[in-house]
Amino acid sequence: MKKVAVIGTGSWGVALATHLAKLGNEVKMWSFSEEEARAINEEKKCQFLPELVIPEGIEALTDLKKVVTDSEIVIHVTPSKFVRATIQKYKAYLTNQAVVICSKGLENDTLKTLSQVAEEELPGKRIGIFSGPSHAEEVSVAIPTAIVIGSKEDSVIEEVQSLFMNENMRVYASHDIKGVELGGALKNIIAFCAGIAAEIKMGDNTFAALITRGLVEISRLGEAMGAQKETFYGLSGLGDLIVTCLSEHSRNRRAGKLIGRGLSVEEAKKEIGMTVESMDNIEAAYKLAKQYNIELPIVNTVYDILFNGLKPEEAVKRLMTREKKFED
Repeated sequence: MKKVAVIGTGSWGVALATHLAKLGNEVKMWSFSEEEARAINEEKKCQFLPELVIPEGIEALTDLKKVVTDSEIVIHVTPSKFVRATIQKYKAYLTNQAVVICSKGLENDTLKTLSQVAEEELPGKRIGIFSGPSHAEEVSVAIPTAIVIGSKEDSVIEEVQSLFMNENMRVYASHDIKGVELGGALKNIIAFCAGIAAEIKMGDNTFAALITRGLVEISRLGEAMGAQKETFYGLSGLGDLIVTCLSEHSRNRRAGKLIGRGLSVEEAKKEIGMTVESMDNIEAAYKLAKQYNIELPIVNTVYDILFNGLKPEEAVKRLMTREKKFED
């Protein structure tokens, strides 16, 4: 059994910590909030997972040094926009631990992937990306889940598979770290669109088209950025896209429904109450499409809904009346 540091006490961080603690690991979690840490330690509760009773073996602290020092592996689970700043706060306490990024998204200011951010901040350290179709609500109550560890280092892959795998979690491996993380980051945007489509009463035909063409856009941009196309047809691409587009657990889908209902961006974020990665990353994806000269009509359209006042019904019309072309 290992001493595990989990950086972040949101729903996904708590779900992973719960899974690891049930396997007998000693888990220390870092929270930026004294109130959240107290709820975990004393009430055995996470506000984002109200049905969960947090098991023994988990301690939440607000001191990063105490969480990271003496740990054998670091599981990083903050919102993507806080990944760099948080790593900067704890990197001095690292020795030879692998750092596994479980956040999904892009760094908006630099347009870098989260593995690139981690590699910049932690030169020479072993980095992994943990991604796939995995709602925290289900992992926290041991519903069978399959997920992917992406890393350039075989030692990280072996360590993460050994740490997480049991009858409730199967962990596949990939050396295509960029493909694994881009699938997780970009699918949130398509799920946001799925929420809009649901709210304006689109049907099954629409969802099938959205998921299929959304996957084309994800893989198109991913390949341009150096990922392998086949990765996007696996768990961290197609798998995560399906579960995020179709499930009411998905906060990205719920946010899209709120925008489809007519709420503003800020009103939707307030209603969800947690980080909505799609709304944070749509601008980054839009800029990346321009940078790589890639055609991403769904991404471009949702960008115009959020930032240029395009009405959802007009957005559907725009996508459906584009010029004729072959399927690619």
